[in-house]
Amino acid sequence: MSDDVWASLEPVGSGPDAHAHLPERAAAALREQIAAGRVLPGTKLPEVRITHQLGVSRHTLRSAFQVLAGEGLVQRHPNRGVFVYEPQPEDIRELYRVRRIIQTGALRAAAFPEKSLEGLQEIVGRARNALGGEDVHGMAEANQQFHRLIVAQARSVTLDTLMSEVLARMRLAFLTRRHEPTFHTRYVHRNGELADLLSTGRRREAETYLIEYLVTAENDLIAHLEQE
Repeated sequence: MSDDVWASLEPVGSGPDAHAHLPERAAAALREQIAAGRVLPGTKLPEVRITHQLGVSRHTLRSAFQVLAGEGLVQRHPNRGVFVYEPQPEDIRELYRVRRIIQTGALRAAAFPEKSLEGLQEIVGRARNALGGEDVHGMAEANQQFHRLIVAQARSVTLDTLMSEVLARMRLAFLTRRHEPTFHTRYVHRNGELADLLSTGRRREAETYLIEYLVTAENDLIAHLEQE
């Protein structure tokens, strides 16, 4: 990874609310880079460079690191610095426990208006285009958007925030498979099948399918981590 990712950070200490919630703003800026897969697991976060780019103090940045550490995205190693977290098998198990509850709950209880169903199909279409172009990043982005949209049907700010944190941590897990160009292919196909079930009103079948989908994905990721 080049330093260009840090050059893309924009100052968070300017504007009408310049000093309001600065640690949270700094954390959000770094979270975005991690969630987008621009910063790989195990990467050391250069404090001096980041404080300069964000326009914040080191105290503010360290507070931001505490926020991200609480979300499981970074980890401080004594006398070494702060690093992007490298997921372990138990982390994957915990993430999928949460995903099964949140996502199947949304399928069971939320309304899926026609516009939302069209949105799911549109995301699947973009994922298929990315698959055809061997665009791994595009497939990964579409996968996150697809599952975020399912949870969004619950119309809950709390669940949306939790799902965003879960998906950011999931991206770290998926990045362990970044050298496998066909890894996301299975998710493109599964998301398409799930969207079709929802679009045709087969909600109960969709819920059963999603549970099996998530269990399979969990086992696959854990098996990969345990082989490393």
